Amino acid sequence: MADKELARVRGRFVEKVSKALLKQLLDDLLEEGLLNEGETDSVLEDNSNKADMARALIDMVKRKGDKASRKMIEHLEKRDPTLYSELGLSCGQPPGEFTLFGRRNKVYSNLEYFVKKSISSRVALLITNRNFSDERLTRKGAEVDEENMDKLLRSLHYEVVKYKDLTGKMIDEALMNFSKHPKLKETDSVFVVIMSHGKRGIVLGVNHREEVEPDEFPVDNIYKYLGSQKCSALLNKPKIIIIQACRGESGGSVMVSDSAKVVCDDVSQSHFDENSIVDDSARYVHKEKDFISLLSSTPDTVSYRQEDRGSFLIQFIKEVFNTCSHEDDIDELFRKVMQRFEDFPSEKLRQMPTKDRCTLTKRFYLFPGR
Repeated sequence: MADKELARVRGRFVEKVSKALLKQLLDDLLEEGLLNEGETDSVLEDNSNKADMARALIDMVKRKGDKASRKMIEHLEKRDPTLYSELGLSCGQPPGEFTLFGRRNKVYSNLEYFVKKSISSRVALLITNRNFSDERLTRKGAEVDEENMDKLLRSLHYEVVKYKDLTGKMIDEALMNFSKHPKLKETDSVFVVIMSHGKRGIVLGVNHREEVEPDEFPVDNIYKYLGSQKCSALLNKPKIIIIQACRGESGGSVMVSDSAKVVCDDVSQSHFDENSIVDDSARYVHKEKDFISLLSSTPDTVSYRQEDRGSFLIQFIKEVFNTCSHEDDIDELFRKVMQRFEDFPSEKLRQMPTKDRCTLTKRFYLFPGR
């Protein structure tokens, strides 16, 4: 039983838990109705130090029985998987029983990210730049990409925060605002999808005019705003980044004796052809962790888009995720998307998406109960 699990680890929990984590657990249990405001206030106000707070919390939850104890253990695993592992906890359920993670046993319990049984609290950010001040840069087909990604994210139970036709500064503000979204505390993961023109390390805003009026958003800012220091609500939660934008002007194909020259940026194809340290008040965490990114092309190369069907990257993401997301983890899904480009039916229009800055430490499955 879960209450016996808490009793078993009581001493080590009191010794190792941080005050910040205690407050997070109190908030989690309050929101679930397992503790009331008077009980949470008493833990914080009637105890003079962190150790006494920890004893008060664990004893209070144990007295409420197995359900409350199991929920506290689940929240502890979500909030601090390292401490959960060090304590050797489990939820006290028989082997093979379905849990929030689907069918599993204790051996594999720490190899997957927490996925809520109810995934309706998820949230994602979708930014699409189609119409530019310089009409020559209009990204025909981008509206199809937007529709496809919106439908896909909603099918994965993400509430989609959408923006269209943003400048670089507005993209920056959208990321900053998203990092403060109230739903991030409840979500088990986030997607951030940005689709525009680009170059290496940069996404272009809609007012961009090369060498006259640069309008740029640095991709690094995504990791800064959603990383551990700026966005504690996403600590230990998967952050999936998808960027459909060129990373340069070179073609993605090479030949041994001849070269195939492609000089367009974000090439549009109307038809498919070939022309840990812990103390009472704070702890050190990894600055950048739990990210995985899929970029539409390798460094310095272009990516391709069909005016009637949208970009190949988004087309293939839609197909792979709709087919395999109930059984494959995110890393495997991205690998299958990349495989689609390996068999691309063109010798010259070569494009290879790139997994980038992957700091996932576990497998992330989009659905529980595989």
